[in-house]
Amino acid sequence: MNFKRNIPRSSFKWPGIILLAVSALALLFYFTNADKGTEGGGAEPEKKYRFSVGAPKAGDKAPNIVLPSTEDSMFDLSSLKGQTVLLFFQEGIMCQPCWDQVREIETSFDSFRSLGIDTIVTISTDPLKELKQKVEMERLSTLFLSDESVQVSEAYTTNRYSMMGKNYNGHSFIVVGPDGIIKWRADYGGSPDYTMYVPVSNLLADMAGGLKGEGGQAK
Repeated sequence: MNFKRNIPRSSFKWPGIILLAVSALALLFYFTNADKGTEGGGAEPEKKYRFSVGAPKAGDKAPNIVLPSTEDSMFDLSSLKGQTVLLFFQEGIMCQPCWDQVREIETSFDSFRSLGIDTIVTISTDPLKELKQKVEMERLSTLFLSDESVQVSEAYTTNRYSMMGKNYNGHSFIVVGPDGIIKWRADYGGSPDYTMYVPVSNLLADMAGGLKGEGGQAK
């Protein structure tokens, strides 16, 4: 007797749908995390990550930044004269890979310090209250700035590399020297890749080359 004839076809749809959904999630997880095997400053970069170089660029004076911070104070870039500052403009609260990026930079900060970086500041266009909640939830110590008006992001043109429109940033790193002059810049976000995460080993390699005058050109 063929029992399958007595079972409605619709009863076989859900297992197939669930299997497809699980497979899709597995693929998404794989491709999202495939490049994270090279975390830390000591690992060799696995591949090149293309980036643009926007304006202002290396050799230009960095526009001053005065923004509210997650430490309940106003941040003033000019007050850090004499220090080398790494600015990280990122997509914001909804970009979890961006927050993973910050965490891995914190973990590997000794490697950044070896390149002469004294401090890192992260800028997004999220409201300060939401930023503070996210920083607390992620347990990060990096200083975050709220550029809710997008004025600073526009001054640095980092919002041109966003995948979510000009009210958000892309994935841009800018090194400002002790004299307030930009020493290196890389805009990893933007078309066609819309990169939201760069393994620390790759970031360090690009930055080291750029600071030595060996890089800093769009890839």
